[in-house]
Amino acid sequence: MTSVYITKNKAGDIVEVTCDGHTGYGVAGEDIVCAALSSIVQTAVLGLFSVAEVNLDFKRDEKKGYLYFKLPKEITEEQNLKAQVILKTLLLGISDLYEGYSDFIELEVK
Repeated sequence: MTSVYITKNKAGDIVEVTCDGHTGYGVAGEDIVCAALSSIVQTAVLGLFSVAEVNLDFKRDEKKGYLYFKLPKEITEEQNLKAQVILKTLLLGISDLYEGYSDFIELEVK
């Protein structure tokens, strides 16, 4: 199972995302749920780096199925607006995937 933890700040902005573990839906290399989740999260990371131009605190361990990132505290208002659009889209994508595959994905938003 993949555990996804999304942390919001007091203003309701998403500031941190952690994904940990493999979904176990299929065999390694053919797991469509894990591939879909990975695509959603990694596309958001690319968007944060390239579109929002945010330098993330970012860690990844593919073998363990671990990915973590956190927005820096000091970003411009424009960067944060772009980042929140990307991160809210990330949450929509993960939530939709979770609805169909909750036996393989744990989602916690706090």
